Amino acid sequence: MTDSPPNPELPGIPDAVSEPKRRFAVQLVWIIPIIAALIGLSLAVKSFMDRGQTITITFKTGEGMEAGKTKIKYKDVQIGEVRALAISEDRSHVVVTAEVYKEARRLLVQDTRFWVVRARISGGNVSGLGTLLGGSYIGVDAGTSTQHRTEFAGLETPPVVSMDVPGRQFVLRAAEVGSLDTGSPIFYRRIQVGQVIATQLDPDGKGVTVKVFIRAPFDQYVKTNTFFWHASGIDLNLSTSGVKINTESVVSILLGGISFQGPEEALNGAPPAPPGTVFPLFPTRDEALKHVEAAEPFVLVFRESVRGLAVGAPVDLRGVTVGEVTRIDVALDAKRSDVSIPVEIQFYPERLYSQLRKKSPQAKAQNSRELIDALVSHGFRAQIKSGSLLTGQLYIGLDFIPRARPAKIDWSSKPPEFPTIPGSMEQLQKSLMRIVQKIEKLPLEDLSRDAGKTLRSLDATLTSADKLLKNVDSTVIPEARSVLTEARQSLDEVRKTLGEARKTLGGANEVLSVDAPVQLDLRETMREVSRAAQSLRVLGDYLEQHPESLLRGKRGDKQ
Repeated sequence: MTDSPPNPELPGIPDAVSEPKRRFAVQLVWIIPIIAALIGLSLAVKSFMDRGQTITITFKTGEGMEAGKTKIKYKDVQIGEVRALAISEDRSHVVVTAEVYKEARRLLVQDTRFWVVRARISGGNVSGLGTLLGGSYIGVDAGTSTQHRTEFAGLETPPVVSMDVPGRQFVLRAAEVGSLDTGSPIFYRRIQVGQVIATQLDPDGKGVTVKVFIRAPFDQYVKTNTFFWHASGIDLNLSTSGVKINTESVVSILLGGISFQGPEEALNGAPPAPPGTVFPLFPTRDEALKHVEAAEPFVLVFRESVRGLAVGAPVDLRGVTVGEVTRIDVALDAKRSDVSIPVEIQFYPERLYSQLRKKSPQAKAQNSRELIDALVSHGFRAQIKSGSLLTGQLYIGLDFIPRARPAKIDWSSKPPEFPTIPGSMEQLQKSLMRIVQKIEKLPLEDLSRDAGKTLRSLDATLTSADKLLKNVDSTVIPEARSVLTEARQSLDEVRKTLGEARKTLGGANEVLSVDAPVQLDLRETMREVSRAAQSLRVLGDYLEQHPESLLRGKRGDKQ
């Protein structure tokens, strides 16, 4: 651009000079809106980035929940909040829309569980008392899956075991559930080691399935050959052994329970059962033991009354139960007009000696048969015995019978027949019958006549003895009384004489005693007499030597 020439008509006015056009210019007034927009945008981005995960949870009812107030907690730490509640289209449940904080999004996996925590009283468990003041909330049990999920079906009851508790779950099959319920305890050697987590009826309606959880480290004792049984209530058993009362604990009496155990020799050898292993649930421990041990079926044939013998009666070997009665039949032999009673039993040969437990099943079967054959060859027999005189119950007793008839087991028959002998009651009846028969053979009429004669003779003898006693009482006794009176008088005189003699001897004793006065005077007199005799002896000796002294006197007298 060139400068324009000066205008002569407008003197003193400067000429306009053009400036180059600027490309972009920002006025000061736009700075504040721009800054505000940037701040808002950053807040929006931050809000978007910090936004939690929206999830939906379905429950049967919305009891205890309220939009904007009900919290979602994991381990008592809030991780979200309920935003809305709505009824499903089919009106069968309630859909809860909730927002979970960003930090807790990792908990939303495939097997995460939700439930409403409220005050509950179920059986012997009381939970959720804290909600009485703070209100209900939704509890969370985080799963272990890696697959993300946003739609969940809530639980109507709290889970018995959390996902983070170490242990294993197993499945039990039973004919009936009994008194078991969710939360019922599980015992091992009477120590509570787990709980029942669910019970449900089988699809065919012929049984029930019980899911249980065993805490670590007790789950290591669940082996592949472990057996479970009901430990609910009180087990009262009246048998030939008496009355037995078994129970695990007071808790099992009130709430029911399950116990488990394994064969002792298998605790170290059997492998642990993997999670989800299915086990049968037996009604009692005895039933469980029957199915665990290897059993050998036998049939016992009796030709005597088995009244009092029932199915389930024990097979006893000197006080140790080694089997049980499983069936009682009647066999009629029309040709011989005879009736026999076949009694089937289950015999547990492993209880006879422990060496069988360490061998294979084939070796066990072979060795058990060899053992039984050897026992039978030495008189091993079965017989019916009385278990209780009060109840009249019978049982099968096994023992060695001296001089038993030879017998052998035919293992080809199914089941093999075990040799028997008549029971003690039958032997007693036979002995009584033999005694009765011998009594019947006795000449009772002749014996009664002889006994009558003997009694009459004895009566005559007693009559004579009575007369003799009366004669003695009338004659001999008065004379004996007079003789006794005279003897008594003589004895009185003798007593008087002895008394006088005692007095005389007392006086003599006083005279003859060492300290008596007579004895002292007598001793003094004897000493005087002794001195006089001594003087006479001296005089005699002197006169013998000087007889002239009788006339002249002593020589000393003259002087």
